[in-house]
Amino acid sequence: MAIIMISRGTLSGGKALAEHVANQLGYPCLSREETVRETVGKYGISEKELTAAMNEPPPFWQQVHGKRLSYIKVFSSVLMEHIKGENLVYHGHVAHLMLGPISHILRVRVIADMEFRIKGAMARKHLGRDEAITFIQKIDKQRDKWTRFLYGVEWKDAALYDVLFNLEHMSIDVASGAIVHMAGMDTFKPTPESQKALNDMILSSRVWSALAINGQIMVTNMTVNADAGRVTISGGASSMKAINAIADMAKSVEGVKEVKTDMGVGPDWYW
Repeated sequence: MAIIMISRGTLSGGKALAEHVANQLGYPCLSREETVRETVGKYGISEKELTAAMNEPPPFWQQVHGKRLSYIKVFSSVLMEHIKGENLVYHGHVAHLMLGPISHILRVRVIADMEFRIKGAMARKHLGRDEAITFIQKIDKQRDKWTRFLYGVEWKDAALYDVLFNLEHMSIDVASGAIVHMAGMDTFKPTPESQKALNDMILSSRVWSALAINGQIMVTNMTVNADAGRVTISGGASSMKAINAIADMAKSVEGVKEVKTDMGVGPDWYW
């Protein structure tokens, strides 16, 4: 069956839909908020800083590879560890973009008209109408900026998804039934090629996270690519000592068979 990634707008009904789909399929259901908490616990990082990194990009003068991007990477690593089991319903904000073109992912977007969302914010957040509108607009603006910064796309672009549902115009039962049906289609079933691509992505994410979260290793523009256990690390570092430390740490990551470093030494590093 497919990995189901549900992108939900603020108060659009995505959480309820995800839980309903997971219940029908007997799959685990994971939220963005739960993944944040797990990341904080696993890596011992600040929940406030991780949440800030997940919610809004840094100012333009700070848009270099540093802690904020590292926090995104460790979040994606935790998410991928859940995904490797194949059966999962995840709901959050365009997390499928972290997974690239993996074919056995069903990418769902849940939307609702503004009036539907306003009523939801007023009821659940105990806000007045004007406050609810301001709250929704603020969150939408943050998501627009975050997605453009990290992926260079507009998160509302329908081309990023396989299917869209407006829960103001249909029941959760109807939308859930459609998702369950689509998840069983051959189009979204894992193939040997798609599973290998996912396994390689999971391993590269493990290595990147192990390196990024270590405060003694300072790197910039680092990329990690994995191919059946063989890992290639590219980028820049502050010294040859740092490059050797990077290689040693990467070799210690579970699943790594071989490490190649293609890195330069220079002053252009940041942590």
